[in-house]
Amino acid sequence: MKRRWHTRQTTFRQLEILLAVAERRSVTAAAEALHLAQPTVSTQVAKLAEAVGAPLFEQVGRQMHLTEVGEDVVRAARSLFDVLDGLEMRLAQRAGLEVGRLRIAVVTTAKYLIPRWLGSFCAQHPGITPELQIANRGEVIRRLQHNLDDLYVFSHPPYELDIHAEPLTDNPLVMIAPTGHRLAGRRLNWSDLAGERLLMRETGSGTRYAVERFLAQQAWPLPDHVTIASTEAIKEAVAAGLGVGIVSRHALTHMAPGNITELDVAGLPIPNSWYLVTLRGKQLSPAALAFKQHVGEQLAKVPGHGAA
Repeated sequence: MKRRWHTRQTTFRQLEILLAVAERRSVTAAAEALHLAQPTVSTQVAKLAEAVGAPLFEQVGRQMHLTEVGEDVVRAARSLFDVLDGLEMRLAQRAGLEVGRLRIAVVTTAKYLIPRWLGSFCAQHPGITPELQIANRGEVIRRLQHNLDDLYVFSHPPYELDIHAEPLTDNPLVMIAPTGHRLAGRRLNWSDLAGERLLMRETGSGTRYAVERFLAQQAWPLPDHVTIASTEAIKEAVAAGLGVGIVSRHALTHMAPGNITELDVAGLPIPNSWYLVTLRGKQLSPAALAFKQHVGEQLAKVPGHGAA
């Protein structure tokens, strides 16, 4: 009976903090995401562990891992918040989209696409609270597997999971070089790139997957290459003369004009698309359904937009 009493001292905020730490495997990252001081997060996790009566995390090297008890508590917390989300969804249905929460996780290249739609959607529905997670493909897959969000955006959906994927729009991948590069302004073949250092996204990213698959299909060799973990860093490195890169054409609109140029390489751009993904059978909230409709309306306004 005493243990049950202690468990009842647990607050929703403590469980929310626990989930944030469990998802990020870092107190510092969880504190940043929750806009809390790091000692506050550590204290609340410690209080929750005290109430449960067992450690929730263990430190292995620099990495935090959930204990067996911690995993049980996390599963229970997610179930609890799922119930509350269901209640919120039903209340939102009665309120006609006046209130609600919209959780979206997108791969990093889609950060050039989704925020614009999310901004216009939230302007129309100020009562909706958006949560946007931007990460590499592997992390977004992990979030999908744990059902942490309403909607997901991939350039290469993980069809090995039980998902439903709807094409959004084209996401062509192009070759870029610094302005004034020796190959700029010429019609090129892939062989003309011999001797150039290729800057590529990390293994596991959708862009890297698309590039490697395309080169394999064309039987083209992969040049000497350097892995760089973000599109922004690739653009800056290209502008600085470190090499040539392959990025989403949409990313070029977010670069200072005159720093980089698109190379005209036969066979490029590499065909690629974005997809809106949901877990099959997931009951979407009114906010998520309304956002999907909003995206469709925005795409319909783009002349000749390329749906996959």
